[in-house]
Amino acid sequence: MANLPMDTVADIFLRLPAATLVRCRVLSKPCCSLIDSPDFIASHLKRTLETEDHIMILLRTYLRLRTVYLDAPDKVSLVNHPLRTGGFTEVFGSVNGIIGLTNSPTDLALFNPSTRKIHRLPVEPIDFFERQITREYVFYGLGHDSVSDDYKVVRMIQSKDRGGDESFGYPFEVKVFSLKSNKWKRIDLLSEDVEILFDNFYFHLLYRRGNGVLASNNLHWILIHNEGDIGMNTIIRFDLATEELGVVNFSHDVYVKGMDIGVLGGCLCMMCYNEVRHADVWIMREYGGEWSKFVSVPQPESVVSFEFVRPLVYSKDRRKILLEINNGKLFWFDLASRSLERLVIKGCEVLPCNAEIVVSSLVLGCKEKKMVQKGNKRLYAYLNFFEFLKLLMVRM
Repeated sequence: MANLPMDTVADIFLRLPAATLVRCRVLSKPCCSLIDSPDFIASHLKRTLETEDHIMILLRTYLRLRTVYLDAPDKVSLVNHPLRTGGFTEVFGSVNGIIGLTNSPTDLALFNPSTRKIHRLPVEPIDFFERQITREYVFYGLGHDSVSDDYKVVRMIQSKDRGGDESFGYPFEVKVFSLKSNKWKRIDLLSEDVEILFDNFYFHLLYRRGNGVLASNNLHWILIHNEGDIGMNTIIRFDLATEELGVVNFSHDVYVKGMDIGVLGGCLCMMCYNEVRHADVWIMREYGGEWSKFVSVPQPESVVSFEFVRPLVYSKDRRKILLEINNGKLFWFDLASRSLERLVIKGCEVLPCNAEIVVSSLVLGCKEKKMVQKGNKRLYAYLNFFEFLKLLMVRM
């Protein structure tokens, strides 16, 4: 391996999943320096996003996280992380290989399941009493700001109690964390249409609707209208570059009581649940443009009702879409035949779970290795070297 040009080594390393590259760091000091370099991390992520190689499904059950490669659903890996406390840790987003984790509004972290690297966010106090907060009125969002090349976490909290007898509306706060600065910032200037939405408390969040959906450098949430109150379902957005909140419009012809949002192929989607046995998926192919009806998904025979439907990812040939329906039930939806095929993940056939798509990346860097005995380290390096040689032979 010492005779191989580093350009060749780098070209081969770009094709490996991040978990393998973490092990390859012990091959040599030059290999470790290459894998840890910011330029290589960026190039590896860029190639992974372009080729759609090494795409993983992250499954969160009540007790733990599991990852499984999309093209190998029978090989499930357990993921432990330092933030776990009694199984209540929630995943609130995924971008470029890192996920957002939270146990509470003040206990959050960014975590890379491929490298096991975690970055705990500094504790940011809430401006009103804890007894005034319920999960139903806490919004989270995780996104990559492509303008500043920064990873940001958005936390919006609304009090369930009014500020006082004479006060108008309900207190709320919006704060943003920047990974580059490792600091939180309060967002005080809100547009009038957004401020009215929060002040009047017309809306509530159902489970997982409080987690932002990332599309076109904006995070999005859907606010579902409380039955009996004035108002309609509304989609709000947070621009990661300008750090401004706004509203995404959609035609009232699309409007139904049951709605969700998601993202597919980088495009914002809207799911509308009808009383008949199907869910309509609408898509905004050009951000800020018109919505168009994409597909109607029939209700699977094994599902009693559509409680939650979300498109996750296209198949590589673009002929199918992976859908999450209700509590972690995964189905391949064939776009031509409109048929559904259940994707069964080993060990998750019965357990209710939530799914996120995660790419294999080195973002956040690699976890530092503990000291190992020289003999074990040498054997470890040999094993990785053989894996490296196999890939080299395929390439040649």
